[in-house]
Amino acid sequence: MDDLTGRVAVITGGASGIGLAFARRFATAGMKVVLADIEIPILDDAVAGLQESGADALGIQCDVSNPDSVSELALRVDEVHGATHVLCLNAGVAHSAPLVEQSLADWKWVLGVNLMGIVHGLDSFLAKMTAQNEGHIVISASVAGHTAYPGIGPYSASKHAAIAIAETLHNELLSSGSQVRVTALCPSFVNTQIIDSGRNRPEHLTNPLADTPTAEEIATRDAVREMLATEAHSPSSVADLVYDAILSGSFWVFTDDQFSEAIARRNEEVLQRMNPSSLISLFEESDSRESQH
Repeated sequence: MDDLTGRVAVITGGASGIGLAFARRFATAGMKVVLADIEIPILDDAVAGLQESGADALGIQCDVSNPDSVSELALRVDEVHGATHVLCLNAGVAHSAPLVEQSLADWKWVLGVNLMGIVHGLDSFLAKMTAQNEGHIVISASVAGHTAYPGIGPYSASKHAAIAIAETLHNELLSSGSQVRVTALCPSFVNTQIIDSGRNRPEHLTNPLADTPTAEEIATRDAVREMLATEAHSPSSVADLVYDAILSGSFWVFTDDQFSEAIARRNEEVLQRMNPSSLISLFEESDSRESQH
């Protein structure tokens, strides 16, 4: 797509973080934006801010883990705008703990949003986008979808699945001659509130252990928040990369090369049938090399 003016973008997880940055970037380009999010107060504020800046913005509450909710989103977008030209399947949550401590509720929550949110989005939007033979689908994955870092098993699994879906969709659309394109967004660290995504965790999927963190876990989260605030990429910089990818029809979007060595090593180990090496040791080696320069 080489001209997005007047086109319609639908963004799940659109009330904050990368999703809101998408909305702002698209609105700047003259697009009509639809923000879908489960968190109503923040969604209302986000939409109001966009409208105050002159954007054509609409907010719709949506639980991406619920197929009926996503179906209603698609119907509402169709009623208001008649078409979706850019679909950003971006809603995501995270939970950190060793697999031995991850409950079934943890798995259901993370996969329900990160994986099934994508599935439900495609189920509700893809057929019409392919019928109109025009558009772009952005699937928010992660560098965690190319690696297997300890402590984020469900999150990493969901992102590996997201990449597999994005690649499959890309290949199917390409082989069918469709003009709909796909982008897999694989950011590293971005300054968002994903570390606090438990604020939107449904009551029926709570984990008592997760709700009562230890002092050490609280300190770790605080350290991560500080790192994200001071060292991570800004959501707006990620949105710029994705906007450019839509215009150019690019599939892969990475925010940096921070995990390139880890990804390359993993791919080589797969090809050589080697046991996986420790990502922690890899980063320790990298830090050691940097300290010697």
